[in-house]
Amino acid sequence: MKLLIDMNLSPRWVEALADAGIEARHWSNVGDGAASDREVFQWARRHRFVLLTHDLDFSRILALAGGRSPSVVLLRTHRLLPSDSAATLVQVLRRHAAEIETGAVVVVGPDRYRVRLLPLKPPA
Repeated sequence: MKLLIDMNLSPRWVEALADAGIEARHWSNVGDGAASDREVFQWARRHRFVLLTHDLDFSRILALAGGRSPSVVLLRTHRLLPSDSAATLVQVLRRHAAEIETGAVVVVGPDRYRVRLLPLKPPA
């Protein structure tokens, strides 16, 4: 699994994830910092990266795209530094690696998480 870390998260996530054996790149190292969310999304899809973000817009873009990629991991906590949340995130990534590889939206909160498989479907 390869993670693309969105601009709204610290580049320190790259090292924290590497320490856990997870390949990661921060958007600032691969693309224009002024790029639109749609451009970041398309890059992740094209290069087969899972998108790690705090931005809810990526779930909306994914729902509108209706596809199975890229998987999006939403870090939904007020503590966004790796020192605060990396252990929880890594545990969730490892536990649900198969679903993430297939296509999923994973929402990781401070005390719980949820996984929704792609493509996203509107509620009935």
